[in-house]
Amino acid sequence: MFSTYLSLGFEHILDIKGLDHVLFILSLCLSANAKSLKKLLFLITAFTIGHSITLAASALDVFRLPISLVENAIPLTIIASCLLNVYQEYKETTHTSGYILVLIFGFIHGMGFSNFFRSILGKEESILGPLFAFNIGVELAQAAIVTIVFFLLYALSKVINPAKWINIIGSTIIIVMTILLVMS
Repeated sequence: MFSTYLSLGFEHILDIKGLDHVLFILSLCLSANAKSLKKLLFLITAFTIGHSITLAASALDVFRLPISLVENAIPLTIIASCLLNVYQEYKETTHTSGYILVLIFGFIHGMGFSNFFRSILGKEESILGPLFAFNIGVELAQAAIVTIVFFLLYALSKVINPAKWINIIGSTIIIVMTILLVMS
């Protein structure tokens, strides 16, 4: 049972249905701009804490918002993150505000994960084991994406100068992809 839900969490992120999550993770990677692995790890940790809390709370029916509200809010988090990336290239913002915002965005994404999780949940006696396994699967997929993208961005930053153009162009592409995803 553990491996089944672990695989489902991992595959959910890498499936086209998880593209919104991948786009958000890419926006966080761009925010660190291959300059700061430490900043990226803090952003990813804030996001993970946020989505893990609401995934659990929503899956356990402690807290739940209408699916339509959550599904409409997720693309807004992606676009807002990308706009913040571009803004940061022109004006320094405090790291704390960025982490808090990413934590809040994580809350929203966690509710989206819980909608999917509840749809695949069988007639398990306890959902804690499947919930834990699913979340670990999500985290493993996320870690794989972050690792690959961070090294890609690092390599690009050696070629594209100034590196801020990677962030600006990448964020713009993510915004366009998000809009296309919403329209499809």
